[in-house]
Amino acid sequence: MAKKQKKATPERAPTKHQLSKWQRQMRIRRVVIIAAVVFLAGILSWVGYEYYEDYKSDPLREVVIEVNDASFNMGYFINMLDVYTAGMESDVISDWADQYGGLVADEIIKAELLRQGAKNLNIAVTAAEVDAGLEGAGLPDNEACRDIVRGVLLQVKLEEYFDSPLRLPNTMEQAHVQAMLVESQEIATELIAEIEAGGNFTALAEEFSCNSSIAGDLGWLPQELMPNTLIADAAFNLTPGETIHTIYDDAAIKEVGYWLIEVTGRQDDEVEARAMLLGSEAEAEQVRTELVSGNFSSLAKAYSQHESKDEAGELGLLKRGDMDSEAFDQVAFNITVNEVSEPVKDTSVKTAGGYWLVRVVDRGEHELEGETRKEMVDKRFSDWLEEWKGNSTIENRLNEEKKKFAAEKVLERREATP
Repeated sequence: MAKKQKKATPERAPTKHQLSKWQRQMRIRRVVIIAAVVFLAGILSWVGYEYYEDYKSDPLREVVIEVNDASFNMGYFINMLDVYTAGMESDVISDWADQYGGLVADEIIKAELLRQGAKNLNIAVTAAEVDAGLEGAGLPDNEACRDIVRGVLLQVKLEEYFDSPLRLPNTMEQAHVQAMLVESQEIATELIAEIEAGGNFTALAEEFSCNSSIAGDLGWLPQELMPNTLIADAAFNLTPGETIHTIYDDAAIKEVGYWLIEVTGRQDDEVEARAMLLGSEAEAEQVRTELVSGNFSSLAKAYSQHESKDEAGELGLLKRGDMDSEAFDQVAFNITVNEVSEPVKDTSVKTAGGYWLVRVVDRGEHELEGETRKEMVDKRFSDWLEEWKGNSTIENRLNEEKKKFAAEKVLERREATP
C-alpha cells in the first residue's frame, strides 16, 4: 500500500520587516553601483580632458587643412613646407613665409583632390611606383615626399586618361584663325583697309596688337582652345574667306593706356597732380575736348580706368617714380601748372575694352596632334580638376600667423640638424 505523500508546505510570504530589510539592501547596492559608475565616469572624463588639453596644447596636432573627409595637421604641413623649400636661404623662408606657405597649402589641397578624384576613376599609384619615383628623384623616403611623388604620378596617369583615343579623337573640327586686338574703331578701320590692299595680317598684328598673347596667325584650333568666346563664335559661325570681322570686346585687356594729366601745384622735386587713364587715344582726345566746357573731377569719375577715379582723379603730392610710369613722369614733371596735357601713351599700364580683328582662313576636320593635342589634354584635365574642386568641401585654416609658425619650425629643425 502506497505511502501517503506529505503535503508540500507552502512558502511563507516575507514579512514586512524582511521586505523592508531587502529594500534597504537593494537601495544600498544601487547607490554603490551608481557611485562606482559616477567615479569611473569622472576618472574617464578627467583622463579624456587631460588628453584633450594635451592634444589642444600641441599645435602640431591641430588640423589646418581639410579636403572632404581627409584632414592634415600642422605637423604634416611643416613637413611639406620643409620639403618644398629645401635649399632656400633661411631669410627668404622667414620673410616670405606667408607666400610660400600659401603655395604649399595649395599643393597639399591639389594632391588630395587628385587622389580622391583619381580614385573615383579607378586610377591609383602603387607603392612600388612611388618607391621608383622617390629613387629616380633622389628624395628621402618619408610621408611628405611620398605624397608629393604620388601626386605627380597621379597627374601623369590622369593626363594619359584624358589623352585616351576613347576620350580625345585623332581628328576634330577646327578653324584656322588670324586675330589681333586694337584700341579703337578708328585703328581697326585703317588696318582692315591696309590688309585688304595686300598688307600682311601677321606683320601688322605684331606692330598694332594691344594684346601680345593673342596676336597674328593662331593656326588650326578646336573650339575649346580658342582664346575667348568672341573669337570662337566668329571662327565657327562665319564663312571662311578673306573678310575681316570687327568685334568690340568691353572685357578685353589691352597693354596700353593714355593719360590726361593736370599739375595743380609744384614744390621742389614734387608735383601735386590729378589724372585720368583712358583706353584709347581717340577716347582721350574726346575727353580732353569735353574738358573745355566740363569738369575734370566729374569726367575722371565717368571715364578714368585708374584706381584714382573714386577720388575724382586726385593723386596728391607725387615724387618721380610714385606712379611706376616713366611716360607719366616725363610729362607730369615738365608741363605747365594748371594745363591739361595732350594724351600720353603708356605701355606700362593695362586698360579694358578694344576691338578684335578676326579673319577665318579655313575650317573643317583637322588632325589633332602635337602641341594642339597636348593643350587639349591639359585643358580637359584642368577643367576636370576645377569641377571636382568646385564639388568638394575644402577648408584652409592657415592664416599668416600659422604659416609663420610653420616656417619657424622648419628653420629650427634645420638648425638642429648637423
